[in-house]
Formats: sequence, C-alpha cells, structure tokens
Amino acid sequence: MSTTGPLTAAFPATVREVLPVDQTDGTFVARLYDPAQSRPVVAAYRGEELWDASALGLTCADLLERENLAGDLAGLMTGPATWTIDQVQLPDHAQAGPRPERLTLLPPVDLQALKACGVTFAGSMIERVIEERAAGDPARAAAIRTQMAQAVGRDLSAIVPGSPEAAAVKEQLIAAGWWSQYLEVGLGPDPEVFTKGQVLSAVGSGDTIGIPAFSSWNNPEPELVLLVTPTGRIVGVTLGNDVNLRDVEGRSALLLGMAKDNNHSTALGPVIRIFDERFTIEDARTFTIDLSVRGTDGYELHGVNSVGSLSRTFERLVAATLGAHHQYPDGCAIMTGTLFAPTQDRNFPGEGFTHANGDVVSIENPLVGRLVNRVGACEELAPWTYGLRELMADLRP
Repeated sequence: MSTTGPLTAAFPATVREVLPVDQTDGTFVARLYDPAQSRPVVAAYRGEELWDASALGLTCADLLERENLAGDLAGLMTGPATWTIDQVQLPDHAQAGPRPERLTLLPPVDLQALKACGVTFAGSMIERVIEERAAGDPARAAAIRTQMAQAVGRDLSAIVPGSPEAAAVKEQLIAAGWWSQYLEVGLGPDPEVFTKGQVLSAVGSGDTIGIPAFSSWNNPEPELVLLVTPTGRIVGVTLGNDVNLRDVEGRSALLLGMAKDNNHSTALGPVIRIFDERFTIEDARTFTIDLSVRGTDGYELHGVNSVGSLSRTFERLVAATLGAHHQYPDGCAIMTGTLFAPTQDRNFPGEGFTHANGDVVSIENPLVGRLVNRVGACEELAPWTYGLRELMADLRP
C-alpha cells in the first residue's frame, strides 16, 4: 500500500465506467430498477446490451438457483435485447426515494442474506489485535503495531488456521502476553462469520457509503464476495466494501454489530460474474482487487487485496456459514475478508488512515468491474425505506 502512484479514474458519470473490461466474453447478472415496470428486475448483460431475465427468475435469488444458469442466460441472449447500456444510469442522488425515474443500476443482490467473514488474512488479524489493544484509540496504534511485530517475529501468512502449527503459535503469543480473541478466529479452527447487513440494505456502484457520526477511525475493506445458493453452491462473485469502524470494534468485539451494520454500510457490485467455461472458481481464487481513495483534501490512498493470500478456502468459509447447523433458504452473499488495513497517516502522525466525507472509494478488478462510492454521513444519507414487503408487492402479478 502507498499514498502515491496512478489514481483510478474519478467518480463515474456513466454505467460504462463501472462495468467489467471483458464483458463480451463472460456471463454477467445485473439488477436494475425499471420505472416502466415499477419494480426491480434481474438482467443478463453482455457487451452493449441487457436482457430482462424475469422469465428465468423474478429475483436474483431465484435466478442464481438455476442448475444451468450460464446456459440459460446464453439462450436468453440469443433473442432481442431489452435495453442498451446507454439507457441505464447510476443512482441519482438528487432524486430522493427508492424509485428512480430512469432505468437505474442497483446492487446485484436482493433476497440473499448479507454475511461477512473477518480475520481471514494474517495481516488483518494483526490489525484487529492492534485495534483491541488500542481500545479504539488510533493515536496508540503505531506503537502497538511495532510491539506486535517484535512479539510475532515471523510471517504468519503461511500458517494454516486450525493446524497444530497454528495452535502452537497461538499459545506462544498468549504466553508472551498477547492474548486476543482475534487470535482464536485468525489461527483457530473456526472463522469469524457475522451478519454484515440486513436483506435489501446494500447499496451499489455509484451510490454513497455511510460512516456514522459516532466513529472517528474507520476505513474501507475491499473484498471478493461469493454468491451462494441455499445448498451451498458457489455460483459467482462480485465486489464488496465491508465498511469498517475501527474505533468501535476496537473498544469491544461485542460491538461488532454497531461497527458493521449501519445505513449505507454495505456496498456490493457492480454486477455478478457467473462461473462458466471462460471464468471458473479457480480464476476467482487468484483475484487481485485494487483499491483507491481520493479525498476532497487531495489525499490519495492505494491498496491491494490479494485473494490468493486467504488463510481459509472459499469452501471452508461457506461451510462455516451454512449447512446442517444453519440454513439460508434464499441463499447468501458472503464477503470473504480483506488483506487491506491502511496504516498510513492522514490527519495526525501515528493515527493512520480514516475516512472523510466526500472521499471517493474505488474497488475494482477488470473481470468483475468497479465498485465506486462516495463517503457520506450515515445520518444525512437517504434512509433505507425499500424493504421486503414493498418488494413482494412490486413482484405480485
């Protein structure tokens, strides 16, 4: 990570600026609000065109359960397209309410539970321990980070969580006075899995992400998101921002809900890339996700999340989320965690990075697209009003 280097393009003006680079050679699912039908619709997307996929599934959750989804979408796209890309707009912040007057790109999930996995990288585990030791005070973080590096004295990235070696390292750190609940989920057999947000609460690319007024130490978390059916089948991926309040979670891990689930605090998109013969789950395992932040004060931050450095496989994260112990009848979207934990100072020496209102956050991979959002205050953003009852009413014949 660095605060220098080429900056990703500024806040996008059109949908074209957030879509994948190779959209003509892949299978993509988008979700749109169509004012002509007065409801959200799922769509297949390729090249310059989109096809209304309502005949295959009224909701994204329905669509993703199809056994031969890539083939079904390919068949749909042999017919005439419903819309062109230029007919679709990004969210219009000047227009209040969940029913835009023009065809508008939405986050690509609807009924799926919004889940997230934490402490899935050694680097992020260390930063969580630092937050805890600092009790949410960013001014103490730099000194604790130095002490932690000296105490660990080795690279933890190659250690398999739950292995005898991981257990030995955990005991070594505890004996040295570095006990933390984050060591258990970072090195122990079970990952951290939590509910990131409520169904239908996510925002998409081009929308605003929210930081609540009670947080003064926070950051974006660029992540790969798995789209999982009720049977545990991983059918595709999208990008996510698991907006994190470091001061809140640092005060106590029991405040995780307060730190994670707030207005506009979950961002997903821009589209779902479905696994097919050209793009498989093995391709997703080697993803590199680039992040850039540009502030109105001229501040720039760049980071990378290398999915290949995950300490647990996709399958282990899914198995910890759903199975005989817990079912999700509408499927789920699982954020897989991030390697990115910014430590560069922004405002004061030793306090590291925190967001400012107006920051433009871009999370991208050319195979999936660009999730770009502007930062605002949760309390001042449009309230979340479009819930399940309204969606069900919209979908009723």
